[in-house]
Amino acid sequence: MMKDFFADYKRFIVVPEDKKRVENEVFDPKNFAAYYILTLSIFDSRLVTWKDASKFGIDVEKSIKTILGDFNQKQSEKYHLQLLELDPLKNYFILALSSKTKWNPGEEKDRIAYIIDRFLTNPFYVGQGWFNLIGEKGRVARKLFCCSFKEYTWEGQREDKFENINERIPKNGEIKLFKSSPKRDIL
Repeated sequence: MMKDFFADYKRFIVVPEDKKRVENEVFDPKNFAAYYILTLSIFDSRLVTWKDASKFGIDVEKSIKTILGDFNQKQSEKYHLQLLELDPLKNYFILALSSKTKWNPGEEKDRIAYIIDRFLTNPFYVGQGWFNLIGEKGRVARKLFCCSFKEYTWEGQREDKFENINERIPKNGEIKLFKSSPKRDIL
């Protein structure tokens, strides 16, 4: 065999495409059926604010973005997570969870707990070193997050569409605004 037989191999390189790889996919709410706002804080936290995480060598914002990117990559067929708020002077962060399927009422708590425990806790705990942020009680329970959530609804989701705005106004011409009390579920 000749030594220089494969000398021009670089012309023949074809990099395989990863069909599951979602590069810079733009979030489109029309592709999802249910939306939840999650508030996550550290269980048995050693931090007062997120700024204190630097003492443990953790860049919180970078960690969250890394984990959410991996999550969205792997779970793109079912869920999408988006960071809504991370204030360095607070000790919690806020995520938006979008699900492609609508869950039955009462199922939300178990489903969200499953997503957090199964898909988020271990990558944060081990992968990003967040075990340093919890106290002994958290390590024994191997619990990283406390989470509360509320379902998010938006006007584009309304089922009762009216052809004419006059159908929404009562005959006496009086318009009333109703405020519902917020429901808060805690995991």
